[in-house]
Amino acid sequence: MCGIWAMFGSDECLSAQCTSAMKIAHRGPDAFRFENINGYINCCFGFHHLAILDQLHGMQPLHVKKFPFLWLCYNGEIYNHLTLKNQFEFDCQTKVDGEVLLHMYDRFGIQKAVALLDGTFAFVLLDTKNRKVFLGRDTYGVRPLFRLLTDNGLLGVSSEAKGLLDVIHSVGTPAKIIPFLPGHFEVFDLKPNGKVKSILLEQFHECTKEPTHAIYDTVGRLPTSFDEDIVKDNIRALFENAVRKRLMSNRRIGCLLSGGLDSSLVAATLMKLGKEGGLKYPIQTFSIGSEDSPDILAARKVAAYIGSEHHEVNFTAEEGIQAVEKVIVSLETYDITTIRASVGMYLVSNYIREKTDSVVIFSGEGSDELTQGYIYFHKAPSAKAGAEESIRLLKELYLFDNLRADRTTSAHGLELRVPFLDHRLTAYYLSLPEEMRNPRHGVEKYLLRDSFRGQNLIPDEILWRRKEAFSDGVMSVKKSWYVYLEEYLGSVVTDGQMTNAPNIFPHNTPRTKEAYYFRQVFEKHYPDHAELLPHFWMPRWIAATDPSARTLSIYNK
Repeated sequence: MCGIWAMFGSDECLSAQCTSAMKIAHRGPDAFRFENINGYINCCFGFHHLAILDQLHGMQPLHVKKFPFLWLCYNGEIYNHLTLKNQFEFDCQTKVDGEVLLHMYDRFGIQKAVALLDGTFAFVLLDTKNRKVFLGRDTYGVRPLFRLLTDNGLLGVSSEAKGLLDVIHSVGTPAKIIPFLPGHFEVFDLKPNGKVKSILLEQFHECTKEPTHAIYDTVGRLPTSFDEDIVKDNIRALFENAVRKRLMSNRRIGCLLSGGLDSSLVAATLMKLGKEGGLKYPIQTFSIGSEDSPDILAARKVAAYIGSEHHEVNFTAEEGIQAVEKVIVSLETYDITTIRASVGMYLVSNYIREKTDSVVIFSGEGSDELTQGYIYFHKAPSAKAGAEESIRLLKELYLFDNLRADRTTSAHGLELRVPFLDHRLTAYYLSLPEEMRNPRHGVEKYLLRDSFRGQNLIPDEILWRRKEAFSDGVMSVKKSWYVYLEEYLGSVVTDGQMTNAPNIFPHNTPRTKEAYYFRQVFEKHYPDHAELLPHFWMPRWIAATDPSARTLSIYNK
């Protein structure tokens, strides 16, 4: 996890550009570099470094002797970089995983290069020989990337939108900051004055298709039978491999543990592989909530079962409410459920940074979308509808859960890793018959749970524990976190403000006082950028007025 920033075609002084780049300094607390490319007018890179691999040569933009015309700024991890290096006999000059992208691009071109990357990444690549600029982002947008392109060809790139806010104010022409589409790359022509022109935007991976890099994966071809026992064997093999490949790190590894199915499977597998691989330190797990919250109690059981070094972070509703504005600033969104769920994750990330030396943090994001884990999937009108909704949610992860997971951890200089969004695992799971992936016997994520039945990886009561949203499980069932928020914010926002809300906020008009407050704070820090959120996250197939699962009629059934 790092912070990348680049600007092409800006006439602003370098000190002003450097100030913009510093807006994302939290993403890389170990070092910073701001570089103007010699001989190329108005081409600047900014890089905030969180050292995970090759701490000596990890500074960017990455520029190696073999390719004096290439400059790379990237954020993320390429899990198959050694496989690609050996497969194609690349002569790499560093141990930095991203260097393989330079070699792949030089030999195969950008399209094949990005398609063969197994990892989570966002990058900007400058080719001065061919006068091209390339942007790219991983399949699910695990790593963030925003771009700003003006009509006259100024291009700004940043890991977070806040790094481009001042640029918008200075350009004097209409321009929008937009999230770069996951699973795509874009090609720009670079003009002599540093301005650019977009000439190609192309998708290199669709989540339902097996990734191109699968042919070089350490898990070979899987049996194609839909026999349930074979399917469950395949799911376990791919999941374990997804965790294993993400172990590459020179910094201490930890894991968020809510006590739910997903984080428990990740933590237990992490412990198992750590022991097998001779990891020289105990895995730390972290849970957060009020003292009697379901998550705290469940996580405690899991940690005792798997033998992790467990940390519990308790917070009160008052402490959570006090953190809301800082959380919204970090998130760059006003989505209701994203903010609710982010407060706990933000506070536990702060604890990890201040009280421990864990830096690489595993988590269970992506499982609910992949395996139809949300409670409302029980109301899907058909298996086909459930399967289509699953894919829609995966494609929108970059707007919601991936955004939450990245911003709350990166705000405290941590790197998040999410095994459930492994390309091969997701492609395989989505290739299974629709009926097999539906909730069964009144249980959501049935296939995933059944795949680990009898494996003794986690306690059975956790394996079959019902889905509890992170924003709900951090507080007692007697009084949910969202209820505390609604009660407090109900006294902060007036009825008159609510009446006038459609006039003030015509896009995504807030319908509750809680939503109004969130939007008000967002507009204070990111005025005129409401379109960063195209729509609110909300359950389907149910007359839901609130995203919390605890408000749904089917929650207690």
